[in-house]
Amino acid sequence: QVQLVESGGGLVQPGGSLRLSCAASGSIFSVNAMGWYRQAPEKQRALVAIIRSDNSTDYADSVKGRFTISRDNAKNAVYLQTNSLKPEDTAVYYCYCIVRRTYSGPTFQYWGQGTQVTVSS
Repeated sequence: QVQLVESGGGLVQPGGSLRLSCAASGSIFSVNAMGWYRQAPEKQRALVAIIRSDNSTDYADSVKGRFTISRDNAKNAVYLQTNSLKPEDTAVYYCYCIVRRTYSGPTFQYWGQGTQVTVSS
C-alpha cells in the first residue's frame, strides 16, 4: 500500500499565501504523477494542479498565475505554493498520486486525507 500525508493547510486572509506539502510512502517503484485536487462544500472534487514524471504540469484555469506545483523526486513529495489566495479558494485540498509498485506492474491511484484551506478576513 501507499500512504500520502499532507500538511500546510490553515486559515489565511485574502491575498495571503500557503504552501501545501504531501509525501508518499510505502510500496512505490516509481511515481508517474502527483497533484492536488480540491473540494469546496456542495461542489465536486476538481483538479487544481498536476505534475508528471517528465515535469510537465497542468493547472486549473482559476489558479493559473497564482499557484505553483513542484515535486521532489527523491522524497516522493509534491508541493503547492498558493499565492494571492481568494475566498473562492476555500476548500479541502487532497493530494493525489499515480504510482507503479513494481517495474512492469500496473499503475495505482492513491489519495491523501485532505487538508483544509480557508481564505477569510
